[in-house]
This record gives sequence, structure tokens and C-alpha cells, in this order.
Amino acid sequence: MENINNWIFTSESVTEGHPDKICDIISDSILDAILEQDPKARVACETFACNGLIIIGGEITTTANINRTEIIRNAIKNIGYTDSKFGFDYKNCEIMERINTQSPDIAMGVDTGGAGDQGLMIGFACSETEELMPLPIMLAHKLAHKLAQVRKDNVLKYLGPDGKTQVSVEYKNWKPVRVDTVVLSTQHTEEILDKTGNQITKQSKEEIFKTIIEPVLGSWIDSKTKIFINPTGKFIIGGPQGDTGLTGRKIIVDTYGGMAAHGGGAFSGKDCTKVDRSACYMARHIAKNIVAAKLADKCTVQLAYAIGEKEPVSIMVDTHKSGKISGDKLAPIVRKLFPLTPQGIIDYLDLRKPVFTKTASYGHFGRNCFKWEQTNKVEELIKATAEL
Repeated sequence: MENINNWIFTSESVTEGHPDKICDIISDSILDAILEQDPKARVACETFACNGLIIIGGEITTTANINRTEIIRNAIKNIGYTDSKFGFDYKNCEIMERINTQSPDIAMGVDTGGAGDQGLMIGFACSETEELMPLPIMLAHKLAHKLAQVRKDNVLKYLGPDGKTQVSVEYKNWKPVRVDTVVLSTQHTEEILDKTGNQITKQSKEEIFKTIIEPVLGSWIDSKTKIFINPTGKFIIGGPQGDTGLTGRKIIVDTYGGMAAHGGGAFSGKDCTKVDRSACYMARHIAKNIVAAKLADKCTVQLAYAIGEKEPVSIMVDTHKSGKISGDKLAPIVRKLFPLTPQGIIDYLDLRKPVFTKTASYGHFGRNCFKWEQTNKVEELIKATAEL
């Protein structure tokens, strides 16, 4: 009989220079610029990128006066597309806009404090890491972040902005024990190609391993870990020249790396009245506090809303049989301790501030710089559950 307690689980991440992440960053950069002037703006900004072209569209209702073209070019510049040798250049790319205001049919529901749309939102936490996140996605994020850092610091001068990481973790008895496989693909210049012109050199692979993979993964890798660095051979054509990009297409990278379910919508480019962003942040906050309070080793929280309605239509807490207390008993405690109306979430998590560009790469969860990552409800949860 198959042992279902042992398995290998894989998650991926991407750098800022990946075409989809370029779009997420642009959408959230526009959102933040608007919020700096108009904290109550309604923003739903989508970005599309392809070879030499950026298109933004959506619904924006605001009193803010911003230069969207300048914001877009600065975002691309900060990512690292500053030279045409990488196939995309912030100075020369074409920019097109198609922006409308928010539909009055939607606005009349939001104006009264209701949700901006129907939807189901998922939050998750587990005790695998100090961030209370699944290990595979955290390692993939840290690899991608290190890859970008090494490039920006000119440690490896041949690296380009586009890059992807993937980490496969072996679990035994439901616990992560080692990294089985690592895949790292990075855009690069021609200078590290070997004589065939189709492969990067063995030396460059060793440099990437020693500078990026080994420092990040440390003791998680061993002599049996399989390492793939640019497995196709070379990766010169990247970014929007190599593939199209679209806001919200990396939602599994943005959340839990596939270890948990995802709700009905993407995040980037949306202001906090959109519950598919704000309520996902709150669901993560709730799940993380439950795990931090040691009421469960693993927790999934689902919140569901109806457009125009203030209170969630349902609350589900699942501790995956790892909890001291069942989810059905935790759900009413969650409703009591956490504000769950759209306005309550906005005020509690302070979501009117321009904090969203930082979320657009390396995950919306697992970094303590975000207010929804705080574990400030632990004592209240312990007290409330002690009375059961």
C-alpha cells in the first residue's frame, strides 16, 4: 500500500523581470501612486506586456493627478530593463492606455461599505517555517530574490532581469526533510556561452550555484539533490521579448505555491475595496494567528462575500486534523475577534496606504513588512479558546 505520509512537493517563483511580474509591478506602481494622493480611490488596473509594448487598461476613479507613462517607465527601469541587450528597454518601449472609471452599478454597492464583488477568499498558514508558510514556496522565493540581488549588486554581471526558480521538497511523515530538486533559469548575456553557442559554461553554472543556490538552501540540499541551472542551455531572449506578460497570471507564486487553495481573483492593481485582495490578506492574517497561537499546525481559512453586502456570507476554518480545537468551534471565534466587513478589514490592516508595489514580487505572504503578517491576535485567540 502506498505510503501517503511521504511525498515530494514542488513550488516555483519568478524574479521581477519575468513578463508577468513586470505587469504586476506596473499595476501596483500605478495603484500606489494614486493612493499617495487619493487614499479612497477606486483602482482596477491591468497591464499587458509583449515585445516592445506595454498596454494598461482598467477602471480608475480618482482625484489624483499622476503621470502614468512616467510611472510605467520608472517601474521598468527599477526592475532592470535599462539596456536593449536584454530585449526590452524602459526608454524606448511603446505605451498604450485604455482607462475608464468604475462602473456605477458596482460603485453603488461599494459606496455603502459593501464588497466590490462576490467571491471566495483563502488564507493559509502552517508551522513548517518561521514565516508560518510552506517550505517549498519560501525557498523558491528566497532563491528568486537572491538571484535578483546578485544581479543588481553586479556580483554576477552577466545576469539579466528575467528569471525563474523551482524547488521540490521531500516530505516524510508530513514533515519536510530535504530538497530533492532545484531548477534555476536565469536570463544572461552572450559572454557566458561556451564554444557551441548553445550552452552556458560549466564555470558560470558553478558560480551561480556557489553564489545563489548554496547560500540560500544550505543544509536543505545534499549529495543526492538534483540541480538544474538553465536546463535548456541558454536564456538570452527573455522578458517581454521572449514571452507575453499579464497582470495576475502568477497567482500561485503570489500565494502558497500550490500547497493551499487559491480564491477567485488575483491581487495586483486592485485597491482595497476589492475583497479578492483585502479579504485574502485578512484570511491569511487569521490563519497565521491561529497557527502562531499553536491552536493548529496547519490552518486554512475561507471567507466568502456577496457584492454590495458588508458581512461575509460564510466563514470556514479548517485545521486539517492538526488542531487542538476543531474548525467549526474556531469559526465563531474568528467572527468575533476579527473585523470582516470590507471597511473593517481596510481600517484594521491600514490598506489605504501605498504599500502594494512591494507585494508584487516574491509573494504577498511570508514577509513581516506587511501588516497582515502580524501575529497580534495570539493572546486573544488563546484566551477565547481556553473558555471552550
